Amino acid sequence: MLGIDIGTTATKAVLIDLYGNIINQVSSPSLLQSPRQGWAEEDADYWWRNVCQIIPECLVKVGLSSKDVCAVGVSGMVPTIVLVDADSKVLRLSIQQNDARASKEIEEFRATVDNDLILNRTGSGITQQSIGPKLLWLRKHEPEIMSRMTHVMGSYDFIVHRLTGEYSIERNWALESGLYDLHSEDWIDDLLLQATIERQNLGRIRWPAEVVGGIHPEAARKTGLSAGTPVVAGSADHIASAFSAGVKQQGDLLVKLGGAGDILYCVDRAYVDPRLFLDYHVIPGKFLVNGCMASSGSLLQWFRNEFSPGSSFAVLDEMASTILPGSEGLILLPYFLGEKTPLQDPYARGTLVGLTLSHKSAHIYRAILEGISYGFYHHLQVLAECGLKATRARVSNGGARSRLWKQITSDVLGLPLEQIEQHPGSSLGAAFIAGMGVGEFKEWDKIEQYIKVSQVVKPNMEHHAYYQQRFLIYREVYEALKDKYPRLI
Repeated sequence: MLGIDIGTTATKAVLIDLYGNIINQVSSPSLLQSPRQGWAEEDADYWWRNVCQIIPECLVKVGLSSKDVCAVGVSGMVPTIVLVDADSKVLRLSIQQNDARASKEIEEFRATVDNDLILNRTGSGITQQSIGPKLLWLRKHEPEIMSRMTHVMGSYDFIVHRLTGEYSIERNWALESGLYDLHSEDWIDDLLLQATIERQNLGRIRWPAEVVGGIHPEAARKTGLSAGTPVVAGSADHIASAFSAGVKQQGDLLVKLGGAGDILYCVDRAYVDPRLFLDYHVIPGKFLVNGCMASSGSLLQWFRNEFSPGSSFAVLDEMASTILPGSEGLILLPYFLGEKTPLQDPYARGTLVGLTLSHKSAHIYRAILEGISYGFYHHLQVLAECGLKATRARVSNGGARSRLWKQITSDVLGLPLEQIEQHPGSSLGAAFIAGMGVGEFKEWDKIEQYIKVSQVVKPNMEHHAYYQQRFLIYREVYEALKDKYPRLI
């Protein structure tokens, strides 16, 4: 089974067999673009070029051919917006899930609907992540492009379309769009109207393991896969990643140290809270309550590129590890692209408090790591208010390779963090879902054969107690400034 993940910083592919073996994995970098304040965009055609490059590479390196692939699954960032015309041509750069340009349109949506009703119907409030306000922004600012648009889709839906020629929408893109009824499991026509699109602009809603179609002959030529190979609808990246990390039972928690910061909690029934998002689990009947911070690993990349070019993250970690907890009086609010959960504030901005002439770049770097961890801890507080307590916590994604980042996260959360050994993340989940879709796997629990805990990072509870006090200041800073941020625009 072949799994593909369309990530913020890279396009990845993983090849697995039926017996718990990850045969090969390759990746190719992607580029997040932020040409204006609060914007977050990527090139969907570039994702497709990456896919066409890495699939043959993934097979050839281990001496396999296209005939050895029995199914393909795709995961990706959600809910991104990709617009195509009647010829399937991409009309503009994608608008990413953490894009904050539509702040005024969010206010317009909120002013014209019953927000409590929307929350109960869709599972989420009208937020920076909602698709409707962004489509309204596009209709206002790029009417010529919208006049040529025939289909709206997400990142992984777009790749599934390129592979099969079929239009589909995986159900978690639908749910996170804010245009879909959680209870009737159908689009909400009055919200589609407000978002200025119609049902015909959206593909058929599919379950993750549902086969959308076979590899199209043209896609077979470009990717090297065999024409007709089944492709399933796939999954949102954070959902596939949580599943492939073994988050399957109520109380399981995953902290994702990726380009954005995700925290996911497994539940057996839907919990709705305006401060959090709700997703379907890939396992039918289960849900994931989750939070997504707009900036996490992308903030570390920004710091390195702008203030320490040429330095590796290992070097930055080593420098920051010499700084005591609290960064000698610095507190950073990581709201560099506004903030999604739990603030739902597109006007929020990155803020560094406490600078003196004695501070060096290592202090700021550590303050970034601590600020991101405070954001995760904020989510734990919200979960606790909902009566949801973590019984097991795991950590994944690229940041999990950083011993310092993991330790700071564990210390701030006050939780042991289990790290999965050589965990491919979302692409593994996508590959397994593909296997379920074609019947190669019969039970979702078979994912366990791919999961091995490599280490457990234990919290320093003295540091945790100290960080709890710093966290109070972290929250007070935002509350003191939240009315000022809109005036900066």
